[in-house]
Amino acid sequence: MNEITLTGIDLAKNIFRINSVDKKGKRVLSKNIQRDGLLRFLSTLPQCTVAMEACASSHYWGRSIAALGHTVKLIHPHYVTPYRLGDKNDANDAAAICAAALRPDMRFVRLRSQRQSDIQSLHRVRSGLIQERTATINRVRALLAENGTVIKQGPGAVFATLPAILDDEDNELSAIMLRILRSQYEHLLHLREQVKELEGVLKNLIAEDDDCKRLMQIPGVGPLTATMLASEIGNGSGFNRGRSFAAYVGLVPKQYSSGGKNILLGISKRGNQYLRTLLTHCARAALRTIALGKMPFGGSIERWILQVMERRGKHKAIVALAAKLARIACCMLSRGTDFKSEARVY
Repeated sequence: MNEITLTGIDLAKNIFRINSVDKKGKRVLSKNIQRDGLLRFLSTLPQCTVAMEACASSHYWGRSIAALGHTVKLIHPHYVTPYRLGDKNDANDAAAICAAALRPDMRFVRLRSQRQSDIQSLHRVRSGLIQERTATINRVRALLAENGTVIKQGPGAVFATLPAILDDEDNELSAIMLRILRSQYEHLLHLREQVKELEGVLKNLIAEDDDCKRLMQIPGVGPLTATMLASEIGNGSGFNRGRSFAAYVGLVPKQYSSGGKNILLGISKRGNQYLRTLLTHCARAALRTIALGKMPFGGSIERWILQVMERRGKHKAIVALAAKLARIACCMLSRGTDFKSEARVY
């Protein structure tokens, strides 16, 4: 058997597909393997490159396979699809992963560490709790509206108003409706405590992480954005410059050019939508302070963003500043420097 230099794995829940090739790209092995036998099989192979799609559980498997001495490469599924020959099945998917990994100009996804995965899991759970809280608040407001009581929007208004309505003996609500609303209010209190607990964990992480502390020097960047940026960027080795990270987040224009005619569209919106949303909110907060004359940035960055806002309007200026924040954060982490207000640094 020829020596295996590259193994492509089509990840699944229980049955994985293995496709191994030699240094010439010729198929050496193609088989199905059970979940509990994957690491045992890979431990018998000579050290080689193992390629997988960047999907659910890929970072866990990547860390486990890297511990065996193999070189792990994760590929975005969007870049694997063009290399699939024939219909979609596990064998063709594994072969397409190998073909994509052999490309010298292929872009790979950086493997996250356990700590980075933990931070992103905290953010994911917190975001889910916020969505559940919003849904519960809307449900409570709708139930009250059906019974002739209208309260203002927002969590603060509901937490302030709902207890008074429940304690009011003249509220004209039926016993069943009161029971429903009390249970919903208790659920809201429980969700609020869970959100506070997760935010406390994130604050403790910042206290132990110098990278997060330095990222919070950037105007507009708070604990949520700082921890998320640190988990995505790492030490910055996965990006050759700040603009690469801005493109990774999807904050650069999408291009549709042909025949020497360059056409730039709206932002690409690729990558992590949650992180892109956080950066946009940070930019909105920073731009608001700039408009008030408080000058959080100073120097050429502020002059530049004010010119953009004058030429293109407020909303496009917010997106442009969000892209600038992404570039600043990437440069700071890759160089290990503090925030500097001069735009040419980034």
